[in-house]
Amino acid sequence: MNRLVVTALAAALSAVVGACAAPVPKAVPVPVAPPPLKSGLDLTGFDRNVRPQDDLYRFAGGAWLANTAIPPDRSNYGAFMILADRAQDEVNQLITAASQQANRPEGSDAQKVGDFYLAYMDTNRVESVGISPLAAEFAQIDAIRTPRDVAYYIGYSQRIGVAQPFAWFSAPDSKNSSVYIGSLFQNGLTMPDRDYYLSPDAKYAKFRAAFAQYVEDLLARAGERNARSAATRIVALETRIANDQWTKVQNRDPVKTYNPMTLPEYQKLAPGFDWMAFFEGMGAAPQKLDISQPPFIKGIAQLVRTVPVSDWRVYFKFHLLNDYAPALSAQFADLQFDFHQKTLNGVPEQRPRWRRAVDSMDANMGELVGKMFVESHFGAEAKARMLELVGNLLKAFDTSIDSLDWMGPATRAEARQKLGKITVKIGYPDKWRDYSALSIKRDDLVGNLLRAAEFKHKRLIDRTGGLVDKGEWLMTPQTVNAYYSPATNEITFPAAILRWPAFDMTADPAVNYGGIGSVIGHEISHGFDDSGRQYDGDGNLRDWWSAEDGAKFKQRANALVKQFAGYTVLDNRPLNGEFTLGENIGDLSGMAIAFKAYKISLGGQQAPVIDGFTGEQRFFLGWAQVWRRKYRDEELLKRLVTDPHSPSEFRANGPTSNIDAFYDAFDVKPGDKMYRPPADRVKIW
Repeated sequence: MNRLVVTALAAALSAVVGACAAPVPKAVPVPVAPPPLKSGLDLTGFDRNVRPQDDLYRFAGGAWLANTAIPPDRSNYGAFMILADRAQDEVNQLITAASQQANRPEGSDAQKVGDFYLAYMDTNRVESVGISPLAAEFAQIDAIRTPRDVAYYIGYSQRIGVAQPFAWFSAPDSKNSSVYIGSLFQNGLTMPDRDYYLSPDAKYAKFRAAFAQYVEDLLARAGERNARSAATRIVALETRIANDQWTKVQNRDPVKTYNPMTLPEYQKLAPGFDWMAFFEGMGAAPQKLDISQPPFIKGIAQLVRTVPVSDWRVYFKFHLLNDYAPALSAQFADLQFDFHQKTLNGVPEQRPRWRRAVDSMDANMGELVGKMFVESHFGAEAKARMLELVGNLLKAFDTSIDSLDWMGPATRAEARQKLGKITVKIGYPDKWRDYSALSIKRDDLVGNLLRAAEFKHKRLIDRTGGLVDKGEWLMTPQTVNAYYSPATNEITFPAAILRWPAFDMTADPAVNYGGIGSVIGHEISHGFDDSGRQYDGDGNLRDWWSAEDGAKFKQRANALVKQFAGYTVLDNRPLNGEFTLGENIGDLSGMAIAFKAYKISLGGQQAPVIDGFTGEQRFFLGWAQVWRRKYRDEELLKRLVTDPHSPSEFRANGPTSNIDAFYDAFDVKPGDKMYRPPADRVKIW
């Protein structure tokens, strides 16, 4: 019972018996000791045989790494994956409840969510209809006879979510960020990256052989008469496409990938490609386009002119099958899993079908599901606490800009102006997407996917040339992730990431600042990394740096490139320091700013020692804790060429070894494995 209630009852009883008994002394409330502070650290995952001065990552997670097995349906597993599983479990409960709701009104959210889920889970029907739901799509491909038809189908493929061999989308114009512009980006490959087709490495040669067999088997099961010949031609075509593609490093350059062109200009760039047929197939009027990789589009136009139309037909047929196989009968779905997950990612088992259903719903009606998730699992208190954290991070970044000794006053003023214009989005959108035009049927899984693709495509078509919706979210609330958008100069933190180990409402601030605080700082820092720094506060691609300051930034960035290029994984394969530079800057600067914000939050007071660690130590342990992760070898190999983030071990240790406060917190000295001489420590923001 509450102590104040007890005191009040005692006083009342005293008044009742006062006439016939001696006065009862007034009860004095006894102070209640506050509960002990919670650190937010998972001490059971620590490895005390490792010194944090030598390996912070394994000190904070070595026991977890030793005792945790990657689930058989995963290519990797870690703290954020555990968070994602939790969110997916909660979403599944909501979806299941909607599917069991009686008399769902036609067109209602519950009807769409419930019927999509039921259609996905109805394996008896999926098996009985086989490949027939794609019959109309195959007929359209079979009707292709001329290069004009090929161009038309490339446009049409955008509407059904296949988008081969290049992808059209609409996004804010990089030099006029208030309006949407149509854009083309290289595409067309089945395997994760061009290296899988072009590298002489024996591991990639093995993947190429498996790919050829997969293409043959998938086409054979679909009834292709000479599947082996078709597979040979498809592999050859994809190899030629891969040869024309830009590398991931080239694609990180926002200036080189910004190439707005009018219809006459890209007709001149890619002569012989029927652009009018392309737009007709896409269901859109001819438009100005931002062509990210002009030489690639020129190469595709040449392929359309020179590759036999019969090769394009089997190529389109294969990609349609490959993309829709998860929704087809087991003979197709299992084959697709065997290649994409078992061969390329090393995953031994298929994910449970309900998880695949939730994934598909997230991709096709994510905000509709997200609205349900937020109503049940995200409170106002968490949003308020996050706003406080973000506010402190922005203050710390502002202070840091003022203290930069390598940046001149004019550039510094521009940087502060950009920082002041950052928009913060937390939890969920203020306005939910309208799905009323999307038709979902209980007995038509493939049809649901086709209609959802058309629905998404039409939304992008309709907005092209119009004003940018600054309230749009690029992630769903149930996504465990965060992002910075340079075109809108905004940072976004979906509801599902705002949980332990990234964020704990009940914990002492140190681990929260080390976890979600560093994530916040990471996203802010993306506005000032090697790519983001080229955009101004309004989201426009504009060089606001003096030549001298730009050179100084590049010098510091190159030191970070060199540091991360010195790390290796697997059989001594080095990280690509150029490819991962933006994310490494985000990690380094984000953590440095988060530490400053943590110190600001203390208001000059000394943080208590909890679980044997000082506040400063808990901050860095909170950072390392969130990066616990294990990878299968195939997955790690893939990430080296496709993931701009460094592997988790180096995200935990690499940036930390550059921060002076880490040395002070753990008394790191020469001879310790994480020690870097002061002159070698990279400091950017």
